[in-house]
Amino acid sequence: MTVVGADDRPARLAAEPLALAGPTPGFLRGTARSISDVWAHRELLSMLVHRELKARYKDSTLGFVWSLIRPLSLLIVYYVAIGKFLGGERSIPDIAIYIYAGLTAWGLFSEIVSVGTASIITNAALVKKVYLPREVFPLSVVGSALFNFLIQVVILIVATSALGKPPLGWGRLGFFALSLAVILVFGTALAFLLSAVNVYLRDVNYLVEIALMFGFWGVPVVYSWAQVQPHVTGALQTLYLCNPMTLVVFGFQRAFWTAGDSELAPAHIGRDLLIALIVGTVFLWLSQRVFARLQNNFAQEL
Repeated sequence: MTVVGADDRPARLAAEPLALAGPTPGFLRGTARSISDVWAHRELLSMLVHRELKARYKDSTLGFVWSLIRPLSLLIVYYVAIGKFLGGERSIPDIAIYIYAGLTAWGLFSEIVSVGTASIITNAALVKKVYLPREVFPLSVVGSALFNFLIQVVILIVATSALGKPPLGWGRLGFFALSLAVILVFGTALAFLLSAVNVYLRDVNYLVEIALMFGFWGVPVVYSWAQVQPHVTGALQTLYLCNPMTLVVFGFQRAFWTAGDSELAPAHIGRDLLIALIVGTVFLWLSQRVFARLQNNFAQEL
């Protein structure tokens, strides 16, 4: 039995127009093409997110239950060790919620940046075998980090509700949404930029770890704004408040720490977060274009 048209397949394939594989040059046209490519590979992106999550708890008996146990254990430690034993509640009421709110925000940012930096190298085998938009690898890290983040947010809501101080109101929801948006734009931008540079300079991964360690203590997670003010004044205070993650931590505390005093956070946090979101969006765009320029030689470098 002869299949009609089977013999002319090579000729028909040869007649197909050639399509360039790789990023499209130009800021506007290149950005539009990159977004289109990622959208066309959205199913692959979803598969990579699932793979990230499964790999994290591979061969574990409890599996994803650890995503719930770990943050819950941290909350209990903060409540008992810092709040009760060290007397932290004397200066900051409900200090466990205060710290956990900031830690939830910082944890999402830190995971996106640290794991995202190594995302291209981690997927080197796939990068070298086939062309696909390399942006899907840092974006898959963002997706898996959001999964863990949402679990922590649920625990945070349950804990505040158990204390009789649930985070209700449109104002608190607004602070949460705005702060989350700032984390995502800055975290994704750094993941794009650092993952591309890390392919060429492998020391970047270690530098990021050190930077994140210092960065954690540079934001008001385990101390309050009232404790910072005497030590940072004038231009130094302005510089401190220019850190987008500082604003994000304040935003999360405004959203979830209902026992808080308004004096324990600077004024105009909402306005500053909005400015940070605009700046972060521009930074994300520029970082993606740098990523697109550098990805041409990923396969050779890997």
